[in-house]
Amino acid sequence: MGNRGVEIFFLVNYYGWNILFEDEENNTLDNIFDRALHGKKIVRNQTVLNSDYIPNKLPFREKQISLIGQSLAPILKGNKCSNLILYGKTGTGKTVVARYVTEKLFERANNNDLKIRVAYSNTRMSNTGYRILLDLANAIGLNIPFTGLSIAEVLQRITNVISKNKYLVIFVLDEIDYFIKIHEDNLLYELTRSYDKFKPGSLVVVGISNDLNFKEFLNPRVLSSLSEEEIVFSPYSAEEIKSILQDRASIAFEEGTISQAAINLCSALAGSEHGDARRAVDLLRIAGEVAERENASKLEEKHIRSAVQKIERDRIYDALNSLPIQAKALLIAVTNSNPNSKTGDIYEKYQKVCIKIGLEPLTQRRVSSILSELDLLGVISASVISDGRYGRTKKITCSVSQQIIREIYSKDQVLSILY
Repeated sequence: MGNRGVEIFFLVNYYGWNILFEDEENNTLDNIFDRALHGKKIVRNQTVLNSDYIPNKLPFREKQISLIGQSLAPILKGNKCSNLILYGKTGTGKTVVARYVTEKLFERANNNDLKIRVAYSNTRMSNTGYRILLDLANAIGLNIPFTGLSIAEVLQRITNVISKNKYLVIFVLDEIDYFIKIHEDNLLYELTRSYDKFKPGSLVVVGISNDLNFKEFLNPRVLSSLSEEEIVFSPYSAEEIKSILQDRASIAFEEGTISQAAINLCSALAGSEHGDARRAVDLLRIAGEVAERENASKLEEKHIRSAVQKIERDRIYDALNSLPIQAKALLIAVTNSNPNSKTGDIYEKYQKVCIKIGLEPLTQRRVSSILSELDLLGVISASVISDGRYGRTKKITCSVSQQIIREIYSKDQVLSILY
């Protein structure tokens, strides 16, 4: 065979193999799509299992609904309400109850032509003062550029719109404890002290906190201007979570496609973790997805256990992958340090990591702030201790295994050089 024949033979085989691989990929995708279209369907309404779903009925939270309603009701007469702080562990219904009450109040206001506006901001997601004010501006119909203005200018524009239109605004600040710990309380002070500036309108703050000791982080001047009422949400019991899941499951799943044993296991797992109903509903949703992917006719206990593993893995992977590069470098420094290392020791390791990857090290003060953020995320444990005449410092321990961090960051374009 001549050179040309060899070339043709090679090309035919090369492209033939490519076509074969493409056919295999297409067949795999076709099978996946066919199962999605024609396979066994056990989930009827997945919306009911989403975290932002607000049910028509909120069992076991009647007391809190009543208290929040009583606190906010004066706004329907145009009167100033007290600011509110809702306390409770994650998954105790704080957010859904706050949104349930404010939505009902907004509906009543619309029916009576009242100029009430409800704004909502999750401060962990909108993690700067500017973005939080953007959420408020959007709720009152004010267009603010995504960047470019000072906080003072944005506040002034918001104040002008509220005052000019006589808006009565309820501003729900979710996970407010997270924002205050990272960014301090200046924004909260500005929002709560401006009562006279908003006239003849008004602004009421409803803060939602996972930390019962949240107010310890507030400056006395903020505590004075806040003048809040407090409502505590106790954890759900396993039996209460089971009842909540049964209500959701009856709407979300086709009849007879979920076993009672699966619901019992789901409620037991969530009940053992501080009564976290949100986690229980997430487990049910993901378990339903797992069961449908397996083309199962019924959601069983094994699907709940698979969902537990998937949630834990996804939570860790998402948290670590989404960190800024400086936080990633700092976390690597923590994993390369001895357990319970002090802040200064961690900082030295962090500087060495930065040198290796060509990153400009931050100041020790900024690094200390990032350590606090990592502590809030749960990827490290940072406890403040007294260091005698040297003052106070932190003891740092990594909460994620070094193997997982290596597995994730060895694929990172910048950090792979370290592994």
